[in-house]
Amino acid sequence: MDTPPEPGHDRSEPDLGAIVGERRRLINIAYRLLGSLTEAEDAVQETYARWYAMSRRQREAIESPGAWLTTVAGRICLDLLGSARVRRERYVGEWIPEPLPDRAEWISGSAGGGRADPAERVALDESVNMAFLVVLESMTPAERVAFILHDVFRYPFAEVAEIVGRTPAACRQLASSARRRIRAARGPAAPTAGQAGLVRHFKEAWEAGDIGALVGLLDPDATMIADGGGLASTALRPIEGSERIAQYLAHIAGKASGLTLLERTVNGRPGLVAQHSGVTVTVAAFSLDGGRITHIWAVRNPEKLRPWTEHGQG
Repeated sequence: MDTPPEPGHDRSEPDLGAIVGERRRLINIAYRLLGSLTEAEDAVQETYARWYAMSRRQREAIESPGAWLTTVAGRICLDLLGSARVRRERYVGEWIPEPLPDRAEWISGSAGGGRADPAERVALDESVNMAFLVVLESMTPAERVAFILHDVFRYPFAEVAEIVGRTPAACRQLASSARRRIRAARGPAAPTAGQAGLVRHFKEAWEAGDIGALVGLLDPDATMIADGGGLASTALRPIEGSERIAQYLAHIAGKASGLTLLERTVNGRPGLVAQHSGVTVTVAAFSLDGGRITHIWAVRNPEKLRPWTEHGQG
């Protein structure tokens, strides 16, 4: 049983508000490491469970609670990344990172009720756009952890080394390798305003079932990847080429009556949300190059759409 500290005792239980205040930062890190908000929240929950499993004396002995929480969360995520590779090999169809809504839309929309939405805990910047997250999936777990912690969150390699279990020099090499992957995959960034206009034209062409217009908006070598996870019907393999994608989308438009397309921000970029009878059934993210759409990522797995359905519809 814990006893109150004696008068004049310098060491005291770390401030509860400061400990809880670390949660947002930890969620931000864990989402980028795992590509899943659900898994990120579970990892952070486990981190706090380990903190409170210690005795008060053990907690008081920790010089920097924030650093301790980051180290533990990073190690949990590293373990999860290793097991996730095995799970994703058994995944039905293609696996796409979990899409995030823009928190401002839910604050100003119909979410209400004073509940904090999941996206409120994830700062939407360049490091959470879908194209970036997809590249992160190609990295080894150690590369991903070293790169995200050092390049995105500016942790020194000495601290990264404690989490990854490698030397600082090895972590420097891991981050360098990750950077090369990013550079090799990254195309020129399209201005958000230009992307919004292109996505809007794409939405209008899709609603009209206009195959010619869709083909004109897509890069000839465009790729569309859909993620149903075996829980929603969708293409199990990537669809390649502007004509094949346009025909596929026109087929869906003609088949799914009552589908409503909404312009929404997806992982910080203009995207589309498809709703049926007011329920979000698809969230689509886009990547552009040269004024045309090069990649479409369509998430239909209902388990990955919870941030879009649990907090009201836009």
